[in-house]
Amino acid sequence: MGAALALSGAGVLLGLAATPAQAAEVSFATHCVPPAGISPVDGTTKVEITAPATAKVGDTVDVVWKFVQAASKNPDIIDLPANSVQPSGVLKAAGAQTADIALQGPRQNPAIPKGGAMVLSDMKGSIKLTTAGEVTLTPDAYTVNAMSTDTRCTPKENVQKAATIQVTGSDGGGGTSSATPTQSTTPTQSGTPTATPTPTTTATVTGGTGQTDYTGKEVQIPYACKTPIGDKNATSPVQINARRNGGNFALTVQFKKSVMNSPAEIPANSVKPSMEVALGGADKGTVHVEGPTNAQPIKSGDPIEIPDLTGTYKPGASGSSTLSPGVLTVKALGTTTTCTPTKTEVSLTLDTSGQPGGASGGTSTSGGTSSSGGSTGGSSGSGGLAETGAGDHGALKALGLVAGTAILLGGAVFTFMPKRRAR
Repeated sequence: MGAALALSGAGVLLGLAATPAQAAEVSFATHCVPPAGISPVDGTTKVEITAPATAKVGDTVDVVWKFVQAASKNPDIIDLPANSVQPSGVLKAAGAQTADIALQGPRQNPAIPKGGAMVLSDMKGSIKLTTAGEVTLTPDAYTVNAMSTDTRCTPKENVQKAATIQVTGSDGGGGTSSATPTQSTTPTQSGTPTATPTPTTTATVTGGTGQTDYTGKEVQIPYACKTPIGDKNATSPVQINARRNGGNFALTVQFKKSVMNSPAEIPANSVKPSMEVALGGADKGTVHVEGPTNAQPIKSGDPIEIPDLTGTYKPGASGSSTLSPGVLTVKALGTTTTCTPTKTEVSLTLDTSGQPGGASGGTSTSGGTSSSGGSTGGSSGSGGLAETGAGDHGALKALGLVAGTAILLGGAVFTFMPKRRAR
């Protein structure tokens, strides 16, 4: 659905209280990759960048990225409803200060018909200026999310800088400031465009800053699922977050928009998910995370959600370690479904310090989430969980014949109806 989006460009606003603003429009060739099954699109992105001409060290300036022209129109696949499209992107700061400025716009758009021009909201962010000198701003990669799918767009050429801020030494003031920008008529361009590498858009965190909570990037993971009655493929949005606890990290894996109606009455404590989070970079191995069983019975027609999966990551190596969604296992009504990513993507990057008995090639142990119907804790190389739920196989068989088996996978829940048995 949201596959439809090979989209547009950027425009940035940096506001400062008492300084005039400058505006510039730049365009650049763009390569956009929709979700699997949709062909990539090459087009031209046009963006408008607005920034203050001057600022002081210590000032925090607001950033707005304005889309002028999308790289492509909405393909002839689906009409996009109002307020269903959300852009996010990166603005590169260079010169006296280097930084990736993360930007995001609201999910706010008019209804967009098949074949219609894409209309995207302005993206906003901020940056605190730390060094005196010339700071340049250059648009970079951006992502458009629609109907739970992402289209990722990256520049195909060196992008010209779109604005320049002259940063002077602090006079002891500083603070967050914003202003209504007034536009200039000509863009600020560099004589020799600086190559803008394709960024890593995963969330990256570093140690030594006192930070304890780290938010990962939502990534679209295509899964191939092995079920008791056949195979099924689906793509699910997943996000990995972390909280530092000494040298370890408490992980929370979230499946986004994972609601559907239950096809049958499901008893309490009969559905339990787990995952093996894949490690990369400096560290190797997996981290076992799991969620609680359903505490209450789920009535036919009521929504089903995958709960947060939790566990503890004990690093086995020092350096920059990546975390990606891995194999998902769902135990439901006495059956096991195993979903393996056909292609994975890093959701979170952490600066880690190796701990005795940490992962580094093995499985990091997990505290898990306890429930009355299943086991908790420990690691599992296969990602299996203790059996939970009813032990009456006759009842399960009858339930399977009448209502089918529900297999949950993030934003998608698949219902398979077994064939009737001949009497």
